[in-house]
Amino acid sequence: MGHVPNLTPADAAAAVRNPLAFIAARWTPDPRTVRRAALAALVMSVVIVVTGGAVRLTGSGLGCPTWPKCTDDSLTTTSAMGVHGVIEFGNRMLTYVLCAAVGWAIIAARSEKPYRRSLTRLGWAQFWVVMGNAILGGIVVLVGLNPYTVAAHFLLSTALIAVATVMWQRTREGDGESRPLVGKSVQQLVWFLVAASVLLIAVGTVVTGSGPHAGDSSEVERMPLDWETVSKLHAVLAWIVVTLTFALWFVLKAVDAPKGPLHRTRDLFLVLLAQGVIGYVQYFTDLPEILVGLHMFGSCLVWIAVLRVLLALRERPQTDTEVPLPAQATSSLSAGI
Repeated sequence: MGHVPNLTPADAAAAVRNPLAFIAARWTPDPRTVRRAALAALVMSVVIVVTGGAVRLTGSGLGCPTWPKCTDDSLTTTSAMGVHGVIEFGNRMLTYVLCAAVGWAIIAARSEKPYRRSLTRLGWAQFWVVMGNAILGGIVVLVGLNPYTVAAHFLLSTALIAVATVMWQRTREGDGESRPLVGKSVQQLVWFLVAASVLLIAVGTVVTGSGPHAGDSSEVERMPLDWETVSKLHAVLAWIVVTLTFALWFVLKAVDAPKGPLHRTRDLFLVLLAQGVIGYVQYFTDLPEILVGLHMFGSCLVWIAVLRVLLALRERPQTDTEVPLPAQATSSLSAGI
């Protein structure tokens, strides 16, 4: 055990004014620790999506019929609410685990030396998205699982995964000026791939909103669309994404691109194939809950894989310039980023 310095009244005051700066002044994490903290935040952002899907697929969406309490008289679930209440309340509690993971990523990024403001900002961006989505989740319950709010809830979770993925990637890079590894035509093709993927995920929420899994055993409003027609549109978009991915891999091979973009494109193609198999099997087997849950998990992996392809198109070298730490006396947490 190393020597633990005495905490003086001045130290305590500084910790209260700006706890992040106080920690950063006394702890320097290993770069591996920062990467692991960012990865933990990313993993939890996927876990919260999957468990949210489990709430819906088990018909537990209104297991806690109100918000922020579980019932009008109880903050937590009660025995009278049964297993649905346990499932819904358990998912709410996982939000605190997600907050802890994001907080750990912020603290690790803020304490890294040299100080990297961009990393800390990405951590805080995740925090505010989590807070916004928690409020939106409460609104989803209060409006009785309105399908449009449910879709928005999922899309905001997708945005959280995007920010977490970027932060995880940035922990593995330097802060030097971004240098492209491929030409503009290849970059444009990848942006088409990203746009198609966003559209694919958005239409996927419409499939869910018009489909049979309403999230509760009672009568719940559905989007007034033909579910099979929307599902077929979703499948067409999936094939467009697969085609763009294959075309990208072919182009990268033709221009003798670096291994990074090639490997990320290969990974995306494999994830898409697995996701496609699950999608078709669930469609032709009347949407069994377990396959729908796997498809939601696959959606997260597809989105991460697409973003990794995009981020692999450039490199950021390490720099020797150390960014000065913000003033210790900064009182606002926002200023601490």
